[in-house]
Amino acid sequence: MRGAVALLVLLFAGAALGEETVTVSAIRDPVDKSYRRMLEGMRMFEALHALAPEASLRYRLWPRRADTDLRGVRVSVVGDSFEQPVRLAADATFALHFDSKALEEDASVRPNRRAGTLTWRADVRTPGLPADTRRLGDLRLECRVGMKAGLVSRYPSLFERLMDFMVGPAAFCEEKEPPYLFFAEQPIFAVTLVHGARRQTLPVGSLYAGMARDRAPGKLLSYCDCSALLDRAYYVPLGDTRWPDDSLVQLEYMDGPATGSGYGELAGSSKAEVAGIFGEGKQMRFADGHEVWAYDYGGSEVVVLFDPAGAVVKARLLQ
Repeated sequence: MRGAVALLVLLFAGAALGEETVTVSAIRDPVDKSYRRMLEGMRMFEALHALAPEASLRYRLWPRRADTDLRGVRVSVVGDSFEQPVRLAADATFALHFDSKALEEDASVRPNRRAGTLTWRADVRTPGLPADTRRLGDLRLECRVGMKAGLVSRYPSLFERLMDFMVGPAAFCEEKEPPYLFFAEQPIFAVTLVHGARRQTLPVGSLYAGMARDRAPGKLLSYCDCSALLDRAYYVPLGDTRWPDDSLVQLEYMDGPATGSGYGELAGSSKAEVAGIFGEGKQMRFADGHEVWAYDYGGSEVVVLFDPAGAVVKARLLQ
């Protein structure tokens, strides 16, 4: 029950942008968040900083629709009697600061975009990691902050209150595999947890918002804040205590070199040739033309990546 409720909530979730200081002009039906709740998220970050002791917190905006253009996005803190521009960075992140007036007026954090066009995430980063590597403790803290800050949008307020009452950010994020989506910088082919000599590549059901295993049913994807980011959306086992906070989360991009256990002999094969060997499989096609076919054999799986021309570029066997 809790997992189902949490999934529905996160299918409506919401993160921020640009390196300039500007004023947001008023728009109808803006996408905005509560300054008070985002401040609560910042306080939670400080309270749980031990999860990511060297990391900093920012908030981030991501496109929610395929036609969303992040260029020119501006963000302000808007109260009843003031509008304060926020300094934005080129990586689509921003930081908030304590403002007693914003708190008193129950201000909102408001981009110059309409509701439904953007989604929000907390962004917790330990410095010094490669661009394709995240730290598990950082992601655990992102989940806690994101839930506490109310980075969700467009679902009934009664449902929000029910979610807060039944689950709360701590209990939700401590579930072994909470359905909290993270987004990679590029389309991904594999996600691998690493701690010392131990490595575990996550199953394909943890990628692409769980499409391969119907974690996010197709009929709900139009409501998911991942709908424009399916090829870079992934889950990690946040509550699996066998993986400590300093475990690394390594991302293998579709366009990057192959790093996992693969079927090298399939490289260059056509879809017809792959179907002749494995059958049709679970097929997932993405907006840029890449296609992933997944085969579930109980205790093992085969995942094949096709380029837009329909030729195999990567494949992996997970046992």
